[in-house]
Amino acid sequence: MAIHAIKGAFLALFFILAASAFAQQQPPFDKEPLVIRTASGKMLNFTVEIAATDDQRQYGLMFRKEMAEDAGMIFDFGQPRRVTMWMENTILPLDMLFIDSGGTIRHIKENAVPYSRAIIDSMGEVKYVVELNAGVVRKSGISVGDKVVSATVTKKK
Repeated sequence: MAIHAIKGAFLALFFILAASAFAQQQPPFDKEPLVIRTASGKMLNFTVEIAATDDQRQYGLMFRKEMAEDAGMIFDFGQPRRVTMWMENTILPLDMLFIDSGGTIRHIKENAVPYSRAIIDSMGEVKYVVELNAGVVRKSGISVGDKVVSATVTKKK
C-alpha cells in the first residue's frame, strides 16, 4: 500500500512540474525590422519581436539567456497610456525606450537590472516600449527625441 502512495505522490509531483513548465512556455512572436533615427542622423537597424497581445506583453523577454546585439522586442500597448514594467524573471540586463504614438522616444531607462521587482515607469503616456540589450543606448548614442520607425509604429489604428 505504501508503494502505491509513493508512486501516486511522484506522479502528482510530475504533473505539477509539467503543468508549471507548460505555463511558462514562450508564446509565439512575429518579427519585424525596426530603425532608430538619432538626432545626429545615424540610422540604427534592429530586428525586433512584436509583443502585441496580453500574453506576449506579460511574457516579454523573460527567461532569455542571450539576444543578438541587433535584436530586441517592441511592446505595442494599443493606446497611449502610462506604462510600468519590471524585470522579474528577466535574465538579460536591458535598455528600455518608451515611445509615443508618433514614434518619438519620450523616456529611456538604461541598464534595467535583471530579476528586479523595481517598477520602471514610462514617466508619461506612451504607446510602445522597445527593449534592447543593455549598453546599446549609450554605445549607439540613442536619446530622448530620437525617432523609431517600424511596421508596428507606423501602422494606423
